Amino acid sequence: MSKIMWKPGTFINPVPAVMVTCGTMEKSNIVTVAWTGTINSDPAMCYISLRPTRYSYNIIKESGEFVINLTNKELARATDWCGCRTGAKFDKFKEMNLTKEKANFVKCPLIKESPASIECKVKEIKDLGSHHMFIAEVLSVDADEKYIDENGAFDISKCDLISYANGGYYSQGNKIGKFGYSVQKK
Repeated sequence: MSKIMWKPGTFINPVPAVMVTCGTMEKSNIVTVAWTGTINSDPAMCYISLRPTRYSYNIIKESGEFVINLTNKELARATDWCGCRTGAKFDKFKEMNLTKEKANFVKCPLIKESPASIECKVKEIKDLGSHHMFIAEVLSVDADEKYIDENGAFDISKCDLISYANGGYYSQGNKIGKFGYSVQKK
């Protein structure tokens, strides 16, 4: 058995499917992003990559802030819809019956229905070609208390988070191990 070679492409899958909010409580937008992730732990930093043609691009570039809202199965339809429609023509919060919630450190609203929202301050924008990467410092992680376990930790297994791969949305599977389990003494 051997591997088949394909042309270079975006094949690191699955990736998180998130809804990124930007703007202000009065005039906000939601953009769906699958190119996002953690890039540093101290200080906590993450990124999103957007095409400059997206409506949210200039809002984020000008304000220097955004919120990454994790999505779950309950939010799958809204996640897809917000990625297919432009905020220039639609109030996505209204259209998808989502609730704005005030953030702690940024002017952008959180999505109340999201299991967790990550408030971000842009530190750098890198032009990478088709997309520009917004590198940001994490200012706060706001988690819905129903996902906090008895030890005060965020219980990701309760969230039913979704991911994106090859044009499809997928629910995440069951936990199969934990960091260091392969070398842990029995």
